[in-house]
Amino acid sequence: MATMGSLAIAPPAPAPAAARAPRTMPRRGPTAARAARGGTTGEWAPGSWRARPARQIPEYPDPAALEAAERSLAASPPLVFAGEARKLEERLGEAAMGRAFLLQGGDCAESFKEFSANNTRDTFRLMLQMAVVLTFGGQMPTIKVGRMGGQFAKPRSNPTETRDGVTLPSYRGDIINGDAFDEKSRVPDPERLIKAYNQSASTMNLLRGFAHGGFADLQRVTQWNLDFLMHHTQGDRYLELSQRVHDAIGFMVAAGLTPQHPIMTTAEFWTSHECLHLPYEQALTREDSITGLHYDCSAHMLWVGERTRQLDGAHVEFLRGISNPLGVKVSDKLDPSELVKLCEILNPHNKAGRLTLITRMGAENTRVKLPYMIRAVRQAGIIVTWVSDPMHGNTISAPCGLKTRSFDAIRAELRAFFDVHEQEGTHPGGIHLEMTGQNVTECIGGSKVVTFDDLSARYHTHCDPRLNASQSLELAFAIAERLRRKREMTWKTLISSVAA
Repeated sequence: MATMGSLAIAPPAPAPAAARAPRTMPRRGPTAARAARGGTTGEWAPGSWRARPARQIPEYPDPAALEAAERSLAASPPLVFAGEARKLEERLGEAAMGRAFLLQGGDCAESFKEFSANNTRDTFRLMLQMAVVLTFGGQMPTIKVGRMGGQFAKPRSNPTETRDGVTLPSYRGDIINGDAFDEKSRVPDPERLIKAYNQSASTMNLLRGFAHGGFADLQRVTQWNLDFLMHHTQGDRYLELSQRVHDAIGFMVAAGLTPQHPIMTTAEFWTSHECLHLPYEQALTREDSITGLHYDCSAHMLWVGERTRQLDGAHVEFLRGISNPLGVKVSDKLDPSELVKLCEILNPHNKAGRLTLITRMGAENTRVKLPYMIRAVRQAGIIVTWVSDPMHGNTISAPCGLKTRSFDAIRAELRAFFDVHEQEGTHPGGIHLEMTGQNVTECIGGSKVVTFDDLSARYHTHCDPRLNASQSLELAFAIAERLRRKREMTWKTLISSVAA
């Protein structure tokens, strides 16, 4: 975990009455034309988003109860610290320059009922294993960022859901309502914000313990093998790689690097989630006592999703004022010129590591659309970290009715992502996955084949399908091979230029 920075934890002052305008009010202040030019759009405050149109935020039947929950959160300690977020921004700046690689992964949506220390440990452990594979293949640092400790809210295409002639509000994640299909469960409940905060605090406590308490010792990581991978292709490959890493560690120790050195015994690990439920995010925003900047202390990194990235919308307004590293989900529907404007709004100082563009568009669209986006961003002189999310553009319905994703389609999109960056001469900066350390059967394919008939065996997600540990490790090995090839091509080019 990155070194903690000093942070003032006093709650922010209550938003003025004007800032608590209805969410459907038209935006105030500068015109949309000014916003489209990419400049900052007037004075920012943690609550200035309330004067903008806000999508995906439900109406609560008891506004007073919601305000009480917000006040309680505003008086609570931060979940993360400003210094940690700044350190992550530095690391992501290295990824933007091709000197590091981002591994971002975790649950589609965290749940209250499935939370346990074992589940958190298993996903953390899997990410460390994948990082070993990626670091060894790419010969560069792997930045580990979990989709955990706050990934509770989920956007929805439709505000309602109909089953057997009964229509109810859609399930929007455990931070808002319940997934049971009954009227009581689907009512937005402000107390769920407090429960989400408390579970996130427990998750952060576990992650800090795992990262610094000896669990992440590199020599232990290389000896791990998930039980259900024993005598399986990925398990065998990981054991073989582990032996090579173990030999390298032996060499470093013989050269004078002690086994007790922090680089050997601890791990840097950060958290992230989609910035969706703005009342929750505002309540956890604090002013840093060192820099005077505002940080959303619900996570180290926040991203804006496909459905909420409107230039004049509430989510972009909130994100432009916080100093955390930010991500933007980028689909094939986003025009390159609009992407440039969005980058200019969210990163007006063009700071490396501030902005990560997470592409999610399927393999074919990646090959067709991504080059134009890369060229537009490059022509504007904007520094970003390019990351692939090969999950969200590849969701299908299985014959049994369950949502699933094809491992072959996921791998094809990743291959296209690397191919395009190789053609454009830019850096593939990372991977964003929905995955779990559990032995689930939610995505079809992989070398330990999961078929349509297998899906119902261990289909545990209450939202979108996740890669299991075997599929995740297989993907890590494939990415490591591409990173190795990229490294070798760079060396050959360098040697050729020196020789010339």
